[in-house]
Amino acid sequence: MGFILQVKNLRHTYSAGTPFERDALKDVSFDVREGEFLGIIGHTGSGKSTLIQHLNGLLRPTSGEILLNGKNIWAEPKKIRDVRFRVGLVFQYPEYQLFEETVYQDIAFGPKNMGKTGAELDRRVREAARLTGVRDDQLEKSPFELSGGQKRRVALAGILAMEPEILVLDEPTAGLDPAGRDNLMENIKYYHESGNRTIIFVSHSMDEIARNADRALVLKSAGVLMEGTPPEVFSRGAELLSAGLDVPTATRIAMALKARGVAIDSGIYTIDALAKALENLKAERTRGVSREENQTGGGVSC
Repeated sequence: MGFILQVKNLRHTYSAGTPFERDALKDVSFDVREGEFLGIIGHTGSGKSTLIQHLNGLLRPTSGEILLNGKNIWAEPKKIRDVRFRVGLVFQYPEYQLFEETVYQDIAFGPKNMGKTGAELDRRVREAARLTGVRDDQLEKSPFELSGGQKRRVALAGILAMEPEILVLDEPTAGLDPAGRDNLMENIKYYHESGNRTIIFVSHSMDEIARNADRALVLKSAGVLMEGTPPEVFSRGAELLSAGLDVPTATRIAMALKARGVAIDSGIYTIDALAKALENLKAERTRGVSREENQTGGGVSC
C-alpha cells in the first residue's frame, strides 16, 4: 500500500513578525499509509492540535507541505473545501458542535453540504449511524436528549457520513466514563477494520495507543521525538518518561519489575502481553525447581 498522506518539513509560526512569534511546529515530517491506524502522542503544547488542523487545511503551513494522494492540498487554494470532505476532522468534545433539531439532521449536515440528497443522503446517514452505534430509534430524537457518550457518537457519525478518505480524531474519548470510552473505541476500531480505513488518532492515553495503533508518532517541543510501531516506541519507556510523557500501564509495571531484578522485557505495552510474560516466568521458575529436585533425588528417601 502506498502513502495516502505525507507531511513534509511542516512549520507553523504563530504571530510571525511580532514580539509574540512562536513556532508551534518545526520541521515535522512523516508519512501515513492507506489503511493505517496512526496514533499521535504528546503532552499539552507539543503541537498535536496545530498539526492535525493542517491535515485538512484548517491551517496553512508557514512552510513545508501536506500531500494527499501525492498532491499538495494547497496547490489549488480555491479547492481546499474539497480537502475537508476527504480528510474528516473530529475535534475534542465534538458534541458541543451539535445544533440541529434531530440526530438524523445533525448526521446529514455534512453530506448535504457535499450536495448529497435523497436515497444517497439517507444511505450515508444510516450507515454512519450503524458504524457508530447510533440506534434507529434515536435518529428522530433531539441530540440534546442523549447522554454525553451518545452525543459523541452522533458527532462522529456526522463526519463518517461524509465518507472521508482519512478520519482524524482529536482525543475522542476525553471526558467519557470508562464504559463510554470502551464503547466508543470499539466503534472506532470496528470502523477501521471493517473497511481498511485510514485513521489518525490523537490521545493522551498511552493504553489506547498501545491497544489500537499500528504505529505511533511522538511529538515534543513542536517536533517529532520518535516514531515507530508500539513495540519500538514503548521499548523506549525511560526516554518517554524523561520527556515528561507517560507509558502504558503494562510498560510501567514491566519497567518496575525489571528494576527489581525480574528478567522481563521492559518494552511490553499491553496487559495481555504482560500477563503472558509473567505466566512464562512462573512456568520457567517451576521447571527450574523441578530440575533441581530431580538433580537432588527428589528430596528425602526412606
